[in-house]
Amino acid sequence: MRNIIKNKAVVSDDWQVLKLAEGDTPETVAVPAGKVIVPLKVWQAQRAVLEQRSELGVWLASDERPEELKGELGRFQVVAVDFPKFADGRGYSIAYNLRARLDYTGEIRAIGDVLRDQLFYMQRVGFDAFAVREDKNIDDALKGLTDFSEVYQKSWDVKSPLFRRVQRHGASA
Repeated sequence: MRNIIKNKAVVSDDWQVLKLAEGDTPETVAVPAGKVIVPLKVWQAQRAVLEQRSELGVWLASDERPEELKGELGRFQVVAVDFPKFADGRGYSIAYNLRARLDYTGEIRAIGDVLRDQLFYMQRVGFDAFAVREDKNIDDALKGLTDFSEVYQKSWDVKSPLFRRVQRHGASA
């Protein structure tokens, strides 16, 4: 069992992320028992069977839209977003839209090419769990959540920009 960062702590991960192997199709891939995070395409293809399971998550590829899950998000304990490579930032928009537009309140997990440098910004848009790349030190990555003490812009985690949060004193005439 591997560790992940969840709610700003390193914890043991009891979820399995299902990835399609060569030759697998969303319609025919076997979904193992237990806590499983399935690809969106598998959920869509096997919905009739999978909706009977209580411990189920879904993951979105960076080119998929979270709106495809509108009305169904409440059935998932985890929604993961795959980062196929460090430079692909589309997952940030997916997480923000899940929180701000679709009102998803469950766990949003970053999976794939997830590195320390991204974590601070990922939490700003709504991620609360991170499956750091296995070749990286998870304890070092955890420190990435506190790389900065203040933010200028508003986002999911801080609703007002800095200029609205700072009390300014006018110059006396």
